[in-house]
Amino acid sequence: MTGPEAGALPHHPGPSRAPSARTLLRHWLRHQPPAAFAFVMATGIVAQALSDAGWVPLSRALLWLAAAALAVLAVGLVGRLATNRAGAVADFRDPHVGFGYLTMVAACNVVGTGFHATLPGVTWALALASIPLWLFLAYGIPLSMMLRTEMGEGGGGAGLLPRLLPVDGTWFLWVVATQSLSVVAATLAVDNSSIRLLSDAAVAFWGIGIMLYLTLTTLVMLRLLTGGENHGGIVPANWIFMGATAISVLAGSMILNLPAGVPVLDLAAATVGGISYLLWAFGLWWVPLLVAFGIWRHLVRREPLQYVTALWSIVFPLGMFSVATFHFGHENRMPLVATLGQWADWIAVAAWTLAALGMAVAGIRFIRRGALP
Repeated sequence: MTGPEAGALPHHPGPSRAPSARTLLRHWLRHQPPAAFAFVMATGIVAQALSDAGWVPLSRALLWLAAAALAVLAVGLVGRLATNRAGAVADFRDPHVGFGYLTMVAACNVVGTGFHATLPGVTWALALASIPLWLFLAYGIPLSMMLRTEMGEGGGGAGLLPRLLPVDGTWFLWVVATQSLSVVAATLAVDNSSIRLLSDAAVAFWGIGIMLYLTLTTLVMLRLLTGGENHGGIVPANWIFMGATAISVLAGSMILNLPAGVPVLDLAAATVGGISYLLWAFGLWWVPLLVAFGIWRHLVRREPLQYVTALWSIVFPLGMFSVATFHFGHENRMPLVATLGQWADWIAVAAWTLAALGMAVAGIRFIRRGALP
C-alpha cells in the first residue's frame, strides 16, 4: 500500500525546525566552496585601502577579521577533505570552480602583507605556507585538466571553440595567486638580509604572472566574444579579470620601490614600470564594461540580485584596484592617479559593506529556513 491507510488522517508536517548547530557544522564542513577564501582576500585588501585612507583603527579591525576568517576557513577545508573528499576532488577537477582553490594562496599573502608592519613573523609564516599551496594548485589544477583532455574526458565537439568554453574569469585566480607571491616577496625584501634573493623572487613571480595574464586574456576574450555565459556566474568571474590586472600593477609598483642597488631592479625596472602602467590603464578601461554588463544582466534581463559567495570576487578587484592605483600613483609621482586611488577606496569599502550585509542576511535566512539543501 503506497497511500495513507484507510480511515487515517493525512499527515501534515508541523512548522519546520531550524537545523541544529551540529547539522550546520556538518553541512559547512561538507560543502565549503573552493573560492570561500575570496572573503579573506576582499576583507584583507579593503583593510589596506582603509589604511591608505588614514582609517587605521578600522583597518586593523578588518585585518584581524580577515585573519580569523582565514583560520576558520582553513579548518573548514580540512574538514571537507576529511568528510567529503570526493566532492573536494571533483571541484578540483572542474574547470569552472577548481581555480577557486587558489584563493587560499592569495588570502594567505594578502593577510600576511597586512601584518608586516606590526607582526612580520606572521608575514613570513603565511608566505612560507603559501608556497607549497601555490606549487600544488598552480601546477595541479591545469595538469589535471590537461590529463583529462588527453584521456578524452574534456568537453566534446570538434574544433577550437568547444575546448575554450570552460575558460572563464575564475582562471585569473591563477594570476592573482602568483602575483600575491610577488607582492609578499617585495614586502619582505625591503628590510631583510636576503634582499637580493627576495627581490629576484619578486620579479620572477611578477614575470610569471604577466605571462599567465597575457595568455589567459587571449583565451577569455575569445570566449567572451564567441562563447556566451557559463553557469550563470560570468559577472563576478569577469571582475577577477580586473583584479588580476590590479594586483599585477601593485606588484610592479612594489618592485619599483625596492631599495636602490638591487641588480635585478637595474635589469627589469623599465620593463616593470612600462608594463605596469599599461596594465593599470587596461584595468581602468575594463571597469565601465563590467558595470555595463552588470546593468544589462540585472536590469535588462531582470536576473535577481542576491548574495552568493562569488560576490567577494567583485569586492576584491575593487579593493585591489584602489590600493594598486594609490600606490602606483603615489610612488611614481603621479598625483592624479593617486587621487583616483583614494576615491576608489570608498567604492571598495561600500562594496564590502553591501556584500557583508548580504552575507549576514543570507546566513540568517539559511538558519531560519529549517532545512538544508
